[in-house]
Amino acid sequence: MKGKNNAAGRWIPAKINGKPAIPFQGVGKYKPAGQKTSSPIVSCADFPKDGNKVVPSLRKALERAGLRDGMTISTHHHFRNGDKVANQIFDTAAKMGIKNLRWFPSASFPCHESIIKHMDSGVVHYIEASLNGPMGEYCSRGRMKGQGVLRSHGCRYRSIQDGEVHIDIAVIAAPTADPFGNANGLTGKSACGLLGFALADSQYADKVIVVTDNLIPFPCIPWQIQGNYVDYVVTMADIGDPTQIVSGTTRITRSPARLLIAEYTARFIKEAGIMKDGFSFQAGAGGTALAFVLYLKEFMKEANVKARFVRGGSTKYLVELLEERLTDYILDGQTFDLDGVRSMRENPHHMNTSPFTSYNYHGKGNFASMVDAVILGATEIDVNYNANVVTHSDGMLLHGMGGWQDCLFSNCTILAVPSFRDRIPVIVESVTTLCGPGELIDVVITEKGIAINPRRKDLLKALKGSTLPIKPIEEIKKEIERICGGAPSPPKVDKEHVVAAIQWVDGTIIDVVYKVQE
Repeated sequence: MKGKNNAAGRWIPAKINGKPAIPFQGVGKYKPAGQKTSSPIVSCADFPKDGNKVVPSLRKALERAGLRDGMTISTHHHFRNGDKVANQIFDTAAKMGIKNLRWFPSASFPCHESIIKHMDSGVVHYIEASLNGPMGEYCSRGRMKGQGVLRSHGCRYRSIQDGEVHIDIAVIAAPTADPFGNANGLTGKSACGLLGFALADSQYADKVIVVTDNLIPFPCIPWQIQGNYVDYVVTMADIGDPTQIVSGTTRITRSPARLLIAEYTARFIKEAGIMKDGFSFQAGAGGTALAFVLYLKEFMKEANVKARFVRGGSTKYLVELLEERLTDYILDGQTFDLDGVRSMRENPHHMNTSPFTSYNYHGKGNFASMVDAVILGATEIDVNYNANVVTHSDGMLLHGMGGWQDCLFSNCTILAVPSFRDRIPVIVESVTTLCGPGELIDVVITEKGIAINPRRKDLLKALKGSTLPIKPIEEIKKEIERICGGAPSPPKVDKEHVVAAIQWVDGTIIDVVYKVQE
């Protein structure tokens, strides 16, 4: 197989899914050129003068959109594990006799497991998206006919905007819509919050179908998706279960070890001088990150400190900060629980954002680099501070990327992780899959100690004399290995069979995932 090593020393094949692959060249080294893509020119003469774009069924909408073999179909994941639209799309495509589709969701979840039968039968050729649970395992076993391509949220928007991925038909599940196609996620029985991940799909796809279970008279106010981009509107009895946006990653931890990590993280933010009037932060949706917000909240109250903005994924804990006037704004990229949905609907200071504003790397700046501190997780971190969020030490691809890569550009990136999971160390000599380069990761916080990247001399200076357990990362690694009985064994993979590629935010390939041997 032809290929070469990239700037991170990872081997990259010459082609992914038949298209040339550009190897990662280093952070900020690859510069794009050319013009952004565009959607086809259309005429108002081809649309109803009364603005009514409602068609009788999803099948009729797909037929009118010209669904045929080999097309790319996109969906969004704002319902997370409660989505009920994607499965119906491919069930319908199968009944129509369609083959070799590329599915391009913003993420897949276990609720999409039934699509595996459509991959086995050839209706779906391959998936380019974050692959969670059974979809990731299917890919890791080498069963998917094409290669998966995992992108961050910002990288996905960029790939559409840059013309790297052409969407033939975008299907947008919308909790409320009007007959013209204006839509939002704030109201209706299926309200899930914002619809930002579908923004690029609506703007750039050849055809756009809005599917709703709450059709209201024009105008749908506010609109998060503009009907001017929409071709067809379909009503369905039930598009999703919003209670499932609260998944296992959006519940606060009860583990004493992880609560200690959360406390260390909040203390670090305070003692490093990051927590001051007008600061900003972003915390992920994991249980440790949620607990961190509670600890930080108390420190903010004690010091009479107020944040200018916090970044979401919004949760009830960020909403409490807003409602208690400990922050001026929530700039929300994804709603992670029903408190977040309510807050966005009711509070004008709870702002919906999109991957374009928050993360798009091929733009004139984005919000991610303006955040003072971000708290994230990882499946593995190595002694050079490189990190992995998509595979485990056995090589299995079980997790999506979300906005993780995009957030690494904050002023202080903190990975708050347990020292081991299932007796397997999290800190390793070299990560199984490289998702984020160590030069962008500033601090690793475990219950066994805190490691500060030697590049961050300012942080080392600020924490000098602190009672926090600050140690070299190699020392923490050795301590963890003593507890676990040694380092994890290398994964058993087939180096001749690449099953997926990991894109960096600029569209280059930072690493690949290999088939896991049975």
